[in-house]
Amino acid sequence: MSKVSILVVDDHQVVRLGLQTLLNIKPDFEVVGQAATADEAIAAVAVLQPQIVLMDLRLPGRSGVEACREIKTRWPHIHVIMLTSFANDELVLDAINAGAEGYVLKRVQDNELVEGIRAVARGEAILDPVVTAKLMARVRQAEQEMEYHAFQSLSKREMEVLNLVAQGKTNAEIGQTLHLSEKTVGNHVSTILSKLDVTNRIEAATYAVRHHIERYLSAANREL
Repeated sequence: MSKVSILVVDDHQVVRLGLQTLLNIKPDFEVVGQAATADEAIAAVAVLQPQIVLMDLRLPGRSGVEACREIKTRWPHIHVIMLTSFANDELVLDAINAGAEGYVLKRVQDNELVEGIRAVARGEAILDPVVTAKLMARVRQAEQEMEYHAFQSLSKREMEVLNLVAQGKTNAEIGQTLHLSEKTVGNHVSTILSKLDVTNRIEAATYAVRHHIERYLSAANREL
């Protein structure tokens, strides 16, 4: 069975040697080189063509993210795992956007790092649980902000009308529910379509469902 070839990139020699010792005792791993900077890493990748680059995020000069981006651009088949002390969600997103397949904190247990490298070698992606929790919190916050801004242009009455449109109600049925004339409901619907920049009721209903109008209305009612 061929071994997984690994390039270790860290500006601390002790860390590089420690990782090399840890990984080389595994029968399916082989550390084929070391690098201390982004430029050294890119030069080493060009020559050694490792399967995995295990790279520190913070390097002197160009960052690990910059090195990752260049490596993935020039050699997309090579996998990059960021091994770092930082769980900052901005850095995580930068690394993922640069093409990294893994983001692991240095406090990880030896066996977890080993299994993570094996997973990435199989074509999987890995994230440290702490990093995953931060990203999920960020995603939830972004979704909440998106939902909040999705209906900012609508009045409370227009929101009520749109919610009923999303339930498949006709103008007559909406009028009966909200005690409005059918013409008034029609005017509200036209205004809603214009404000949301959609062309028909189906698109408006889809927009409302996609942005969770019921949650927005529930939150608005609680604030009253």
